[in-house]
Amino acid sequence: MAADYSLSGAQELHVLAVDDSHVDRKVIERLLKISCCKVTAVESGRMALQYLGLDGEKSSLGIDELKVNLIMTDYSMPGMTGYELLKKIKGSSTSSKIPVVIMSSENILTRIDRCLEEGAKEFLQKPVKLSDVKRLKDFILREENDNKETEEMKQGSCHRKRKLQDCSLSLTQPHDIPSSPKCSSTPLLKHSLLKHPKIA
Repeated sequence: MAADYSLSGAQELHVLAVDDSHVDRKVIERLLKISCCKVTAVESGRMALQYLGLDGEKSSLGIDELKVNLIMTDYSMPGMTGYELLKKIKGSSTSSKIPVVIMSSENILTRIDRCLEEGAKEFLQKPVKLSDVKRLKDFILREENDNKETEEMKQGSCHRKRKLQDCSLSLTQPHDIPSSPKCSSTPLLKHSLLKHPKIA
């Protein structure tokens, strides 16, 4: 089962944090919880794919547990790097729209450019600060709200278009118009002649 990435009505972000370092994982988890985010923390890219249902196996988690709105992943991890995880997520039809943020303690320009070109939303240098998390949260919420408003506008436009098509179809269809009763002018003419006879 693939994850659901839509926001709930309560506007609570569910963040999947991925880091092989236990200390770094606890730090980012604490920052996210302070920012009123729901957090799921895993220690590898493979576990992240498994949680998201992208490893080819059916997830045992319920749909409510699978609502993920943001992934924050470390770059340097054994087995699967954050860059490789990013490519897996962006290459999936069910998860390509989920925002991914890469974190790294090394500020290497080529690494940053490669991740951004692959579709990362942002590249954060460790240690991640509370201001970084709050800024990300505000950005994601605004983006989700904008997407929701755009979708509602599209649905409203489609509804109006259907109504116009229905009206147009109704106007082009033939209707049975009742015929007016035939009026004869003969009796009126005779009455006029009787009322005004010719004078010989």
